[in-house]
Amino acid sequence: MFETILIANRGEIACRVIDTARKMGVRCVAVYSDADRAARHVAMADRAVHIGGPAPADSYLRGAAIIEAALETGAQAIHPGYGFLSENPDFVDAVEAAGLVFIGPSAKAIRAMGLKDAAKALMEKAGVPVVPGYHGDNQDLEHLSGAADAIGYPVLIKAVAGGGGKGMRLVTRPEDFNDALDSARSEAKTAFGNDAVLIEKYIQKPRHIEVQVFGDGETAVHLFERDCSLQRRHQKVIEEAPAPGMTDDMRAAMGQAAVRAAETIGYAGAGTVEFIVDGSRGLRPDAFWFMEMNTRLQVEHPVTEAITGVDLVEWQLRVASGGGLPKRQDALTINGHAFEARLYAEDVPKGFLPATGRLAHLRFPDGARADTGVRAGDEISPHYDPMIAKLITHGATRAGALRRLSAALRDCEVAGTVTNLAFLGALAGHDGFAAGEVDTDLIARDLDHLVVEPAPEPRDIALAALAAIGVLHDSDRSTGFCLWSPLTQTVHLRHHGDEIAVRVQSLSAEAHDVQVGDKTVAARRVGDRWQMDGQAAPNIVVSGALVTVFDRYGIGFDIVDPLDRAAMAAGDRDVIEAPMPGLVKLVTAKPGQEVREGDRLAVLEAMKMEHALLAARDGTVEEVLVAEGAQVAAGAALIRLASDNSEGNTA
Repeated sequence: MFETILIANRGEIACRVIDTARKMGVRCVAVYSDADRAARHVAMADRAVHIGGPAPADSYLRGAAIIEAALETGAQAIHPGYGFLSENPDFVDAVEAAGLVFIGPSAKAIRAMGLKDAAKALMEKAGVPVVPGYHGDNQDLEHLSGAADAIGYPVLIKAVAGGGGKGMRLVTRPEDFNDALDSARSEAKTAFGNDAVLIEKYIQKPRHIEVQVFGDGETAVHLFERDCSLQRRHQKVIEEAPAPGMTDDMRAAMGQAAVRAAETIGYAGAGTVEFIVDGSRGLRPDAFWFMEMNTRLQVEHPVTEAITGVDLVEWQLRVASGGGLPKRQDALTINGHAFEARLYAEDVPKGFLPATGRLAHLRFPDGARADTGVRAGDEISPHYDPMIAKLITHGATRAGALRRLSAALRDCEVAGTVTNLAFLGALAGHDGFAAGEVDTDLIARDLDHLVVEPAPEPRDIALAALAAIGVLHDSDRSTGFCLWSPLTQTVHLRHHGDEIAVRVQSLSAEAHDVQVGDKTVAARRVGDRWQMDGQAAPNIVVSGALVTVFDRYGIGFDIVDPLDRAAMAAGDRDVIEAPMPGLVKLVTAKPGQEVREGDRLAVLEAMKMEHALLAARDGTVEEVLVAEGAQVAAGAALIRLASDNSEGNTA
């Protein structure tokens, strides 16, 4: 076994590998970019090496720098993780030329599966079923159009290089073929530097089912299938194992085909053989076809680990260090069912736009495995994939595992950035998905329903308002002057651009009546917990001017600064008023002083924060009505400016 390995990756991928390597007594070297100096994978590793700037091209894609780091730190092997250089055969050659071990397949195997058309031709020769289509070298327009006619519409135009849905077009009519071909070629050229395409028969009710394989370079086994049909724009969202509706006959046929594919190319390590399946008449042994092989560990591998009890990273390290396959095929069995949901920082209502932000709060639920590369306080960087974590649940049955997934999504707490939690929760609760009626078009068909985020309820708004004025924590319970003396104030919040005025009547430190629209919510402290109308209040986090209420996947509110509102509302008013009750900490204004709009005239301490009181216009201070150290009520006049008589004296 290796003493030291270098992990040529970042984030949750690197953390996942470190977890297993540590258990095996293997030292780990991390690499990091400028943006990842304080990242979780760097903190977890035994040693970390800086390799360049934040952009992947300047760091994680610099194969020579990674190899140099491995040699300098005494690593015997490099684990590529998944993504970046994990499927780059030239990198594999360079690693081995440097006298290091690449923890993965050979460069020859990677090249054999690197181009979809060549891989399909190879699989066809090996007796692996392949989707009817044209995978040849002739890229002439008339030849490709004729191939589409022979296959029969609808057809898919697919780039031979790359993945992720780029360079892919669905064509349902012959008259649309030419335009679709031009579009696919252009996109493929930009994304992959290769505009060659293949033509395939389009499966009417497609399911994406893949088989986990593992080889030692000569023989291979399969670790059953995963269903990855729940996709949005060809990107996987929730994966599960085993596939719902799978029969023993079809599982055996798919497993044998996947093993045949791996053994044909002398595959070593973990890999995935992906199949497209016609689900229109149930799962049948004659209705699945090879799509491609991913020559690396997959993002969704934890669901396979959950149902087999196998640690795939441990298998990778053992086989790469010279060991044989840890188990024979007849020793591998399925135990229960597992789901994986990908939690991202993304703005779902705005079209799933990737989001950034500092994670002010992060808590993963009990009862679920969370593979993550971030912690509370970490920044979601614009340079990398905005994945926060993968949440994995396991149960004796599919229904049980799905219930656990739903609960895990509800109990996950993220503050500081928008997430897709509500979207994932809607998917987990989708009736068709719960019934196992999955296909790759499910999300697209029901997208309008799935992206509707829960609207805040009055108790959520009330709780956010109380948090905004700082009454929810023990540290706010004081003696002498405080906010708990009977008073009424208005708090302004903003949710998705809509401003909400909330009236808070504080009866005591532990009792507040909060009016939201025509609804009054009774907030009462009972022991160490707050209750809203007799129900336990959910957790809440305040980060700067953002309040997150962890009810139904987390609902965010912006606190509208009362001083900004006062200044805006005041316009050219002469009197500067206290926008809230508090302590006058500082007075800088003096009678006769000339001031400019925005100049600081005084500082008010309230809600354990200092707020600057600013001049609403240019002018002259006529009168200072308050002294430092005074306690003032909301609306108290503090400073008066001389009247603005722009017309002058006409007498």
